[in-house]
Amino acid sequence: MSIWRIFGIIAIFGATSVGWLVLGGVTSMRTHEQTRHLEGAVHELWGRPQVQEAPRFVFHREEVRRSTRDGVVYEETVFVPEVDRADRTRVSVALSLDERRKGLMWYPLYDVNLDGAWRYAHDGPAGALDVVFPFPDASGIYDGFRFVVDGVDRTDELQPEGGEVALRMRVQPGQVVALQAGYQSRGLEAWRYRPADGVSRLEDFELALTTDFAAIDYPYETLSPSTREQTDSGWALTWAFEQAVTGHGIGMQMPQRVQPGELATELSLSAPISLLFFFLVIFVLDRLRDIGMHPVNYLFLAGAFFAFHLLFAYSADHLPVEAAFGLASAVSVLLVVTYLRLVVGNRFAFVEAAGAQLVYLIGFSLAHFWAGYTGLTVTVLSVLTLFLLMQWTGRVDWSDALSRKPRAPGPKPLPA
Repeated sequence: MSIWRIFGIIAIFGATSVGWLVLGGVTSMRTHEQTRHLEGAVHELWGRPQVQEAPRFVFHREEVRRSTRDGVVYEETVFVPEVDRADRTRVSVALSLDERRKGLMWYPLYDVNLDGAWRYAHDGPAGALDVVFPFPDASGIYDGFRFVVDGVDRTDELQPEGGEVALRMRVQPGQVVALQAGYQSRGLEAWRYRPADGVSRLEDFELALTTDFAAIDYPYETLSPSTREQTDSGWALTWAFEQAVTGHGIGMQMPQRVQPGELATELSLSAPISLLFFFLVIFVLDRLRDIGMHPVNYLFLAGAFFAFHLLFAYSADHLPVEAAFGLASAVSVLLVVTYLRLVVGNRFAFVEAAGAQLVYLIGFSLAHFWAGYTGLTVTVLSVLTLFLLMQWTGRVDWSDALSRKPRAPGPKPLPA
Protein backbone atom coordinates (compact mmCIF):
# COMPACT_ATOMS: atom_id res chain seq x y z
CA MET A 1 0.00 0.00 0.00
CA SER A 2 1.47 3.32 -1.05
CA ILE A 3 1.83 6.28 1.25
CA TRP A 4 -0.69 8.13 -0.93
CA ARG A 5 -3.38 5.58 -0.17
CA ILE A 6 -2.73 5.95 3.53
CA PHE A 7 -2.81 9.71 3.15
CA GLY A 8 -6.11 9.39 1.26
CA ILE A 9 -7.67 7.38 4.09
CA ILE A 10 -6.48 9.97 6.62
CA ALA A 11 -7.92 12.79 4.50
CA ILE A 12 -11.27 11.00 4.28
CA PHE A 13 -11.30 10.56 8.05
CA GLY A 14 -10.49 14.26 8.54
CA ALA A 15 -13.16 15.45 6.11
CA THR A 16 -15.80 13.25 7.72
CA SER A 17 -14.81 14.52 11.17
CA VAL A 18 -15.32 18.09 9.99
CA GLY A 19 -18.75 17.09 8.70
CA TRP A 20 -19.64 15.69 12.12
CA LEU A 21 -18.51 18.89 13.81
CA VAL A 22 -20.78 20.88 11.50
CA LEU A 23 -23.70 18.50 12.11
CA GLY A 24 -23.15 18.69 15.87
CA GLY A 25 -23.12 22.49 15.72
CA VAL A 26 -26.31 22.58 13.67
CA THR A 27 -28.10 20.16 16.00
CA SER A 28 -26.97 22.09 19.06
CA MET A 29 -28.19 25.35 17.53
CA ARG A 30 -31.56 23.79 16.66
CA THR A 31 -31.94 22.51 20.21
CA HIS A 32 -31.07 25.86 21.80
CA GLU A 33 -33.36 27.74 19.42
CA GLN A 34 -36.28 25.43 20.19
CA THR A 35 -35.60 25.66 23.91
CA ARG A 36 -35.46 29.46 23.81
CA HIS A 37 -38.69 29.75 21.85
CA LEU A 38 -40.54 27.11 23.86
CA GLU A 39 -39.40 28.09 27.36
CA GLY A 40 -42.01 30.80 27.86
CA ALA A 41 -44.80 28.68 26.40
CA VAL A 42 -43.79 25.71 28.56
CA HIS A 43 -43.89 27.84 31.72
CA GLU A 44 -47.27 29.28 30.79
CA LEU A 45 -48.74 25.87 29.99
CA TRP A 46 -47.12 23.67 32.60
CA GLY A 47 -45.63 25.87 35.32
CA ARG A 48 -42.14 26.37 36.75
CA PRO A 49 -39.88 24.72 39.31
CA GLN A 50 -41.66 25.22 42.63
CA VAL A 51 -40.11 26.27 45.93
CA GLN A 52 -42.61 26.18 48.79
CA GLU A 53 -41.52 28.38 51.68
CA ALA A 54 -42.70 27.77 55.22
CA PRO A 55 -45.49 30.06 56.50
CA ARG A 56 -44.42 33.17 58.37
CA PHE A 57 -45.92 34.40 61.62
CA VAL A 58 -45.34 38.15 61.83
CA PHE A 59 -46.12 39.78 65.18
CA HIS A 60 -46.46 43.55 65.24
CA ARG A 61 -44.91 44.81 68.47
CA GLU A 62 -46.19 48.15 69.68
CA GLU A 63 -43.51 50.71 70.56
CA VAL A 64 -43.67 54.34 71.67
CA ARG A 65 -41.00 56.51 70.10
CA ARG A 66 -40.17 60.00 71.35
CA SER A 67 -38.69 62.84 69.35
CA THR A 68 -37.96 66.49 70.10
CA ARG A 69 -38.69 69.31 67.68
CA ASP A 70 -38.39 72.99 68.58
CA GLY A 71 -38.04 72.07 72.23
CA VAL A 72 -41.26 70.08 72.23
CA VAL A 73 -41.27 66.35 73.00
CA TYR A 74 -43.48 64.27 70.70
CA GLU A 75 -44.55 60.71 71.24
CA GLU A 76 -45.49 58.38 68.37
CA THR A 77 -46.83 54.85 68.53
CA VAL A 78 -45.34 52.53 65.87
CA PHE A 79 -45.72 48.83 65.15
CA VAL A 80 -42.48 46.92 64.58
CA PRO A 81 -42.88 43.61 62.69
CA GLU A 82 -41.11 40.59 64.16
CA VAL A 83 -41.00 37.53 61.91
CA ASP A 84 -41.13 34.12 63.55
CA ARG A 85 -41.49 30.54 62.39
CA ALA A 86 -43.55 27.56 63.44
CA ASP A 87 -42.42 25.50 66.40
CA ARG A 88 -44.12 22.39 65.00
CA THR A 89 -44.38 21.31 61.34
CA ARG A 90 -46.21 18.44 59.70
CA VAL A 91 -46.19 18.46 55.89
CA SER A 92 -47.37 15.76 53.49
CA VAL A 93 -46.42 15.98 49.80
CA ALA A 94 -47.31 13.65 46.92
CA LEU A 95 -45.47 14.06 43.59
CA SER A 96 -46.73 12.47 40.36
CA LEU A 97 -44.52 12.58 37.28
CA ASP A 98 -46.07 13.66 33.96
CA GLU A 99 -43.45 13.92 31.20
CA ARG A 100 -44.21 15.89 28.04
CA ARG A 101 -42.26 16.40 24.84
CA LYS A 102 -41.99 19.43 22.58
CA GLY A 103 -39.67 19.34 19.58
CA LEU A 104 -36.25 18.04 20.59
CA MET A 105 -36.84 18.39 24.33
CA TRP A 106 -38.53 16.33 27.04
CA TYR A 107 -39.93 18.30 29.97
CA PRO A 108 -40.33 16.53 33.35
CA LEU A 109 -43.61 17.93 34.68
CA TYR A 110 -45.17 16.90 37.94
CA ASP A 111 -48.43 17.21 39.85
CA VAL A 112 -48.00 18.13 43.51
CA ASN A 113 -50.52 17.63 46.29
CA LEU A 114 -49.48 19.45 49.47
CA ASP A 115 -51.16 19.25 52.86
CA GLY A 116 -49.47 20.99 55.78
CA ALA A 117 -50.06 21.78 59.44
CA TRP A 118 -47.99 24.33 61.38
CA ARG A 119 -48.19 25.46 65.02
CA TYR A 120 -47.04 28.78 66.43
CA ALA A 121 -46.79 29.53 70.15
CA HIS A 122 -46.88 33.26 70.91
CA ASP A 123 -44.60 34.20 73.79
CA GLY A 124 -44.88 38.00 73.55
CA PRO A 125 -47.40 40.60 74.68
CA ALA A 126 -50.88 40.97 73.22
CA GLY A 127 -51.04 42.43 69.75
CA ALA A 128 -51.64 41.76 66.05
CA LEU A 129 -50.31 38.69 64.30
CA ASP A 130 -50.11 38.22 60.54
CA VAL A 131 -50.29 34.60 59.40
CA VAL A 132 -48.62 34.62 55.96
CA PHE A 133 -48.67 31.74 53.50
CA PRO A 134 -46.43 32.22 50.40
CA PHE A 135 -47.21 30.37 47.19
CA PRO A 136 -44.27 28.66 45.44
CA ASP A 137 -44.99 30.37 42.11
CA ALA A 138 -46.83 33.69 41.90
CA SER A 139 -48.16 32.79 38.45
CA GLY A 140 -49.11 29.19 39.30
CA ILE A 141 -52.54 27.59 39.65
CA TYR A 142 -53.55 26.16 43.03
CA ASP A 143 -56.62 24.02 42.91
CA GLY A 144 -58.55 23.29 46.11
CA PHE A 145 -56.53 25.82 48.14
CA ARG A 146 -57.52 25.85 51.81
CA PHE A 147 -56.41 28.05 54.69
CA VAL A 148 -57.65 26.99 58.12
CA VAL A 149 -56.68 28.84 61.31
CA ASP A 150 -57.54 27.34 64.69
CA GLY A 151 -60.04 25.03 63.03
CA VAL A 152 -61.87 27.81 61.17
CA ASP A 153 -61.72 27.89 57.35
CA ARG A 154 -60.67 31.45 56.44
CA THR A 155 -60.01 30.82 52.74
CA ASP A 156 -62.84 33.03 51.48
CA GLU A 157 -61.55 36.01 53.48
CA LEU A 158 -58.17 36.04 51.76
CA GLN A 159 -57.04 38.07 48.78
CA PRO A 160 -53.71 36.96 47.23
CA GLU A 161 -51.20 39.75 46.84
CA GLY A 162 -47.58 39.58 45.79
CA GLY A 163 -47.64 35.78 45.52
CA GLU A 164 -48.91 35.18 49.06
CA VAL A 165 -51.95 35.42 51.30
CA ALA A 166 -52.03 36.88 54.80
CA LEU A 167 -54.55 36.91 57.65
CA ARG A 168 -54.30 39.39 60.54
CA MET A 169 -55.60 38.31 63.93
CA ARG A 170 -55.29 39.30 67.57
CA VAL A 171 -53.15 37.16 69.84
CA GLN A 172 -52.67 37.03 73.59
CA PRO A 173 -49.60 36.03 75.59
CA GLY A 174 -49.13 32.27 75.49
CA GLN A 175 -51.71 31.72 72.75
CA VAL A 176 -51.11 28.82 70.35
CA VAL A 177 -52.10 29.36 66.70
CA ALA A 178 -52.67 26.34 64.47
CA LEU A 179 -52.54 26.73 60.69
CA GLN A 180 -53.57 24.17 58.10
CA ALA A 181 -53.06 24.81 54.40
CA GLY A 182 -52.94 22.78 51.24
CA TYR A 183 -53.46 22.74 47.48
CA GLN A 184 -52.97 20.84 44.26
CA SER A 185 -50.67 22.36 41.66
CA ARG A 186 -48.31 21.60 38.79
CA GLY A 187 -44.60 22.29 38.44
CA LEU A 188 -41.55 21.55 36.32
CA GLU A 189 -38.19 19.80 36.88
CA ALA A 190 -37.89 20.10 40.68
CA TRP A 191 -39.89 20.66 43.86
CA ARG A 192 -38.44 22.14 47.06
CA TYR A 193 -39.52 23.05 50.57
CA ARG A 194 -37.57 25.86 52.22
CA PRO A 195 -38.04 26.16 56.00
CA ALA A 196 -36.44 29.62 56.17
CA ASP A 197 -34.10 32.04 54.46
CA GLY A 198 -30.55 31.17 55.44
CA VAL A 199 -29.63 29.13 58.51
CA SER A 200 -32.57 28.41 60.82
CA ARG A 201 -33.66 26.04 63.55
CA LEU A 202 -36.11 23.25 62.83
CA GLU A 203 -38.17 22.19 65.83
CA ASP A 204 -40.47 19.17 65.89
CA PHE A 205 -40.30 18.99 62.11
CA GLU A 206 -41.61 16.23 59.86
CA LEU A 207 -42.13 16.20 56.11
CA ALA A 208 -43.40 13.07 54.35
CA LEU A 209 -43.00 12.88 50.57
CA THR A 210 -44.22 10.15 48.23
CA THR A 211 -43.40 9.70 44.54
CA ASP A 212 -44.86 7.58 41.74
CA PHE A 213 -41.42 7.24 40.12
CA ALA A 214 -38.42 5.17 41.20
CA ALA A 215 -35.52 7.26 39.83
CA ILE A 216 -35.23 9.74 42.68
CA ASP A 217 -32.57 12.39 43.16
CA TYR A 218 -32.16 15.36 45.49
CA PRO A 219 -31.45 18.91 44.29
CA TYR A 220 -28.28 20.75 45.21
CA GLU A 221 -28.13 22.03 48.81
CA THR A 222 -30.97 19.89 50.11
CA LEU A 223 -31.07 17.37 52.94
CA SER A 224 -31.19 13.61 52.54
CA PRO A 225 -34.28 11.95 54.04
CA SER A 226 -34.22 10.46 57.51
CA THR A 227 -35.97 7.33 56.28
CA ARG A 228 -36.97 5.99 52.89
CA GLU A 229 -39.01 3.02 51.79
CA GLN A 230 -39.63 1.78 48.26
CA THR A 231 -43.26 1.28 47.30
CA ASP A 232 -44.94 -0.45 44.36
CA SER A 233 -44.94 2.79 42.35
CA GLY A 234 -42.05 4.82 43.77
CA TRP A 235 -40.72 5.91 47.16
CA ALA A 236 -42.01 7.03 50.55
CA LEU A 237 -39.51 9.46 52.09
CA THR A 238 -39.53 11.16 55.47
CA TRP A 239 -37.50 14.05 56.87
CA ALA A 240 -37.89 14.17 60.66
CA PHE A 241 -35.98 16.38 63.13
CA GLU A 242 -36.57 17.09 66.82
CA GLN A 243 -34.01 19.90 66.93
CA ALA A 244 -31.84 20.79 63.96
CA VAL A 245 -30.00 23.85 62.71
CA THR A 246 -29.47 24.00 58.96
CA GLY A 247 -29.39 26.31 55.98
CA HIS A 248 -30.49 23.59 53.56
CA GLY A 249 -33.98 22.78 52.42
CA ILE A 250 -35.76 19.65 51.27
CA GLY A 251 -36.48 18.74 47.69
CA MET A 252 -36.91 16.25 44.89
CA GLN A 253 -35.46 16.35 41.37
CA MET A 254 -37.67 14.88 38.69
CA PRO A 255 -36.19 12.10 36.53
CA GLN A 256 -34.67 13.40 33.30
CA ARG A 257 -35.22 11.53 30.06
CA VAL A 258 -32.56 11.32 27.40
CA GLN A 259 -32.93 14.56 25.44
CA PRO A 260 -33.01 13.83 21.69
CA GLY A 261 -31.35 17.09 20.67
CA GLU A 262 -28.57 16.89 23.24
CA LEU A 263 -27.99 13.22 22.46
CA ALA A 264 -27.75 13.88 18.71
CA THR A 265 -25.18 16.61 19.37
CA GLU A 266 -23.09 14.39 21.65
CA LEU A 267 -23.19 11.51 19.18
CA SER A 268 -22.03 13.73 16.31
CA LEU A 269 -19.19 15.31 18.28
CA SER A 270 -17.87 11.95 19.51
CA ALA A 271 -18.37 10.11 16.20
CA PRO A 272 -14.77 10.56 14.96
CA ILE A 273 -13.59 8.32 17.80
CA SER A 274 -15.84 5.45 16.72
CA LEU A 275 -14.88 5.87 13.04
CA LEU A 276 -11.17 5.90 13.99
CA PHE A 277 -11.51 2.55 15.76
CA PHE A 278 -13.49 1.10 12.87
CA PHE A 279 -10.98 2.30 10.27
CA LEU A 280 -8.09 0.85 12.30
CA VAL A 281 -9.69 -2.59 12.42
CA ILE A 282 -10.65 -2.55 8.73
CA PHE A 283 -7.19 -1.28 7.70
CA VAL A 284 -5.36 -3.99 9.66
CA LEU A 285 -7.62 -6.72 8.27
CA ASP A 286 -7.12 -5.24 4.82
CA ARG A 287 -3.33 -5.56 5.08
CA LEU A 288 -3.31 -8.92 6.87
CA ARG A 289 -5.55 -10.56 4.27
CA ASP A 290 -4.16 -8.68 1.30
CA ILE A 291 -7.62 -7.40 0.34
CA GLY A 292 -6.44 -4.20 -1.31
CA MET A 293 -9.24 -1.80 -0.45
CA HIS A 294 -8.99 1.60 -2.14
CA PRO A 295 -9.43 4.92 -0.27
CA VAL A 296 -12.68 5.37 -2.20
CA ASN A 297 -13.96 2.26 -0.41
CA TYR A 298 -13.13 3.94 2.90
CA LEU A 299 -14.96 7.04 1.68
CA PHE A 300 -18.20 5.08 1.25
CA LEU A 301 -17.74 3.44 4.65
CA ALA A 302 -17.32 6.85 6.26
CA GLY A 303 -20.46 7.98 4.45
CA ALA A 304 -22.39 5.05 5.93
CA PHE A 305 -21.22 6.07 9.42
CA PHE A 306 -22.18 9.68 8.76
CA ALA A 307 -25.62 8.54 7.56
CA PHE A 308 -26.27 7.09 11.03
CA HIS A 309 -25.84 10.45 12.77
CA LEU A 310 -27.57 12.46 10.07
CA LEU A 311 -30.63 10.22 10.07
CA PHE A 312 -30.80 10.11 13.87
CA ALA A 313 -30.49 13.90 14.19
CA TYR A 314 -33.48 14.58 11.95
CA SER A 315 -35.69 11.59 12.78
CA ALA A 316 -35.45 12.23 16.53
CA ASP A 317 -37.73 15.25 15.99
CA HIS A 318 -40.59 12.99 14.95
CA LEU A 319 -39.93 9.56 16.50
CA PRO A 320 -39.25 8.33 20.03
CA VAL A 321 -35.51 8.47 20.62
CA GLU A 322 -35.25 4.67 20.84
CA ALA A 323 -37.06 4.22 17.51
CA ALA A 324 -34.90 6.89 15.84
CA PHE A 325 -31.75 5.19 17.15
CA GLY A 326 -32.90 1.78 15.92
CA LEU A 327 -33.78 3.13 12.48
CA ALA A 328 -30.43 4.93 12.09
CA SER A 329 -28.53 1.83 13.26
CA ALA A 330 -30.31 -0.50 10.87
CA VAL A 331 -29.78 1.82 7.89
CA SER A 332 -26.08 2.33 8.62
CA VAL A 333 -25.33 -1.38 9.12
CA LEU A 334 -27.30 -2.22 5.97
CA LEU A 335 -25.25 0.28 3.95
CA VAL A 336 -21.93 -1.11 5.18
CA VAL A 337 -22.80 -4.79 4.86
CA THR A 338 -24.38 -4.62 1.41
CA TYR A 339 -21.48 -2.49 0.12
CA LEU A 340 -18.64 -4.64 1.47
CA ARG A 341 -20.41 -7.78 0.27
CA LEU A 342 -19.83 -6.47 -3.23
CA VAL A 343 -16.35 -5.07 -2.63
CA VAL A 344 -14.83 -7.95 -0.67
CA GLY A 345 -17.18 -10.80 0.05
CA ASN A 346 -19.92 -12.13 2.31
CA ARG A 347 -17.77 -13.31 5.20
CA PHE A 348 -15.87 -10.05 5.55
CA ALA A 349 -19.08 -8.02 5.23
CA PHE A 350 -21.32 -10.01 7.56
CA VAL A 351 -18.74 -11.06 10.16
CA GLU A 352 -15.72 -8.79 10.50
CA ALA A 353 -17.13 -5.49 9.23
CA ALA A 354 -20.62 -5.88 10.73
CA GLY A 355 -19.13 -6.98 14.05
CA ALA A 356 -16.77 -4.00 14.15
CA GLN A 357 -19.61 -1.63 13.29
CA LEU A 358 -21.86 -3.05 15.98
CA VAL A 359 -19.13 -2.51 18.54
CA TYR A 360 -17.64 0.81 17.48
CA LEU A 361 -20.73 2.60 16.16
CA ILE A 362 -23.80 1.06 17.78
CA GLY A 363 -22.22 0.03 21.09
CA PHE A 364 -20.28 3.25 21.47
CA SER A 365 -23.39 5.31 20.71
CA LEU A 366 -25.51 3.33 23.18
CA ALA A 367 -23.13 4.35 25.96
CA HIS A 368 -24.40 7.92 25.59
CA PHE A 369 -27.80 6.82 26.89
CA TRP A 370 -26.29 6.29 30.35
CA ALA A 371 -24.78 9.47 31.71
CA GLY A 372 -21.33 9.00 33.20
CA TYR A 373 -20.40 5.86 31.24
CA THR A 374 -19.32 7.39 27.94
CA GLY A 375 -15.75 8.04 29.03
CA LEU A 376 -15.45 4.57 30.56
CA THR A 377 -16.77 3.03 27.32
CA VAL A 378 -14.18 4.88 25.24
CA THR A 379 -11.43 3.73 27.60
CA VAL A 380 -12.52 0.09 27.50
CA LEU A 381 -12.89 0.13 23.70
CA SER A 382 -9.46 1.72 23.34
CA VAL A 383 -7.77 -0.91 25.50
CA LEU A 384 -9.60 -3.82 23.86
CA THR A 385 -8.90 -2.50 20.38
CA LEU A 386 -5.23 -2.04 21.21
CA PHE A 387 -5.05 -5.58 22.59
CA LEU A 388 -6.81 -7.02 19.54
CA LEU A 389 -4.61 -5.18 17.05
CA MET A 390 -1.44 -6.13 18.93
CA GLN A 391 -2.42 -9.81 18.88
CA TRP A 392 -3.27 -9.70 15.19
CA THR A 393 -0.12 -7.90 14.12
CA GLY A 394 2.46 -9.19 16.58
CA ARG A 395 4.18 -11.33 13.89
CA VAL A 396 3.59 -9.00 10.95
CA ASP A 397 6.53 -7.55 9.04
CA TRP A 398 5.05 -4.10 8.43
CA SER A 399 7.75 -3.09 5.98
CA ASP A 400 6.70 -5.98 3.76
CA ALA A 401 2.96 -5.56 4.48
CA LEU A 402 2.90 -1.87 3.58
CA SER A 403 5.09 -2.24 0.50
CA ARG A 404 3.23 -5.28 -0.85
CA LYS A 405 1.24 -4.54 -3.98
CA PRO A 406 -2.43 -5.12 -3.16
CA ARG A 407 -4.63 -7.24 -5.33
CA ALA A 408 -7.83 -5.84 -6.74
CA PRO A 409 -10.64 -6.29 -4.24
CA GLY A 410 -13.64 -8.34 -5.21
CA PRO A 411 -16.25 -10.70 -3.85
CA LYS A 412 -13.85 -13.63 -3.45
CA PRO A 413 -13.71 -16.04 -0.50
CA LEU A 414 -11.30 -14.83 2.18
CA PRO A 415 -8.45 -17.10 3.27
CA ALA A 416 -9.05 -18.81 6.57
